[in-house]
Amino acid sequence: MESLHKRSVIITGGATLIGQALAEAFVAAGSQVAILDIDAAAGAALADRLGPAARFIATDITRDDQLLAAVARVEAEVGGIDILVNLACSYLDEGLASSRADWLTALDINLVSAVMAAKAVHPALRRRGGGVIVNFSSISAEVAQTGRWLYPASKAAMRQLTRSMALDLAEEGIRVNSVSPGWTWSRLIEEVSGGDRARTDRVAGDFHMLGRAGDPAEVAQVVLFLCSERASFVTGADYAVDGGYSALGPEQRVAAIPRLAG
Repeated sequence: MESLHKRSVIITGGATLIGQALAEAFVAAGSQVAILDIDAAAGAALADRLGPAARFIATDITRDDQLLAAVARVEAEVGGIDILVNLACSYLDEGLASSRADWLTALDINLVSAVMAAKAVHPALRRRGGGVIVNFSSISAEVAQTGRWLYPASKAAMRQLTRSMALDLAEEGIRVNSVSPGWTWSRLIEEVSGGDRARTDRVAGDFHMLGRAGDPAEVAQVVLFLCSERASFVTGADYAVDGGYSALGPEQRVAAIPRLAG
């Protein structure tokens, strides 16, 4: 997308599979990309593979000093910051069995650190005369899921946070939106499935209108749209990138009425 050429982008959680797809897509669009992650090996390898348009900065997003240092480095090296993508998250969640420490850790990573990242880049965005923030929510934000309390609660809060951020930052020319992926081939699903993509698609098929899990690159393309001038009148919105998951009712993809005759 031409409007992303020479834009400066920060991606938290950029060393994950979805983060890698985002970084690849932004670099292909001509952007300068800063990958922030605690996974130093994966982050450095990704930056090396993407070349001079990418840089990796080892960052613990729960540490304000590290966030501020990373933002300052990006602005100094690239000349400014235009876009923040808040992708980093934790899947720590034992439902009712989760401790207070678990709750505080999950919310700190999934929600509070996104606020702190936005706060850290805010002055740089203002110096650019505006910018874009994309937060990652989830299909988990609006449905009950067995044994999961922390992750869905944090992602539901992320949607409300997105609306509030969008309202307060609009006058400064900063647009804020969120995306809510469905089952996407990510590090978690890869680990749980034992790397079996075909089995993942078979299981996901019942829950998604399109009959499969999503690819990280498909999520990345929606994020790029939201960051581009093509979305210049889009703010405060959540985009479902979920293959129809959130639109599918409890009958799923199986015709329910014929079952009555069985």
